[in-house]
Amino acid sequence: MTAKALVLDFGGVVSRMLFETHDLSEQALGLKPGTLTWRGPFDPATDPLWQAMQADQLSERDYWMTRTREVGRLLGEDWDRMETFVQRARGADVEAVIRPEAVSIIHAAKAAGKKLAILSNELDLFYGADFRRRLPLLQLFDVVVDATYTGILKPDPRAYAAVTAALGLPAGECVFVDDQKRNADGGVKAGMQVVHFDVLQPAASFGMARRLLGLEA
Repeated sequence: MTAKALVLDFGGVVSRMLFETHDLSEQALGLKPGTLTWRGPFDPATDPLWQAMQADQLSERDYWMTRTREVGRLLGEDWDRMETFVQRARGADVEAVIRPEAVSIIHAAKAAGKKLAILSNELDLFYGADFRRRLPLLQLFDVVVDATYTGILKPDPRAYAAVTAALGLPAGECVFVDDQKRNADGGVKAGMQVVHFDVLQPAASFGMARRLLGLEA
């Protein structure tokens, strides 16, 4: 069945992960190059905390709050909001951290008449409430379901039900793309067509989503 909607996680799928942009973060924060050494999925051996999160010993939010506090201390500051870390580390140029492959599939899906949705656990929590205004790409989306406001985190089945209801489509007609396996598994259980996004191979992952949407050239 060719899908009628593309449902994307945001952080890691549409935007590059903070692990990928340590150089930009260090520059924006005034830190020496090489200060930030944790690399998450790009080098799990450098990041025991990431390994613990993948083993469900702590939540993704707990992981990032730990990193937020660590980086704040490097600057002699007390950071208690992930939003502070993301906004300070990524500076004013939000376009610089968006995956070009994501931009391409979003525009292709829109041109083909597909519906577009974001299903995020922390879009405004991490990026700030004004982020959608500063990133015009988000204006192309028909639906944004953000657990910052709903309080319902993936992989809770209600999160997937909320986005399919807002789109007005059965789950089976939606392609869901997420980099966290637990969230991808939640999409499978919800009946969606799922791409478990590989941050190491973004082009291949988006290629799979394109095929499910019938967007091949």
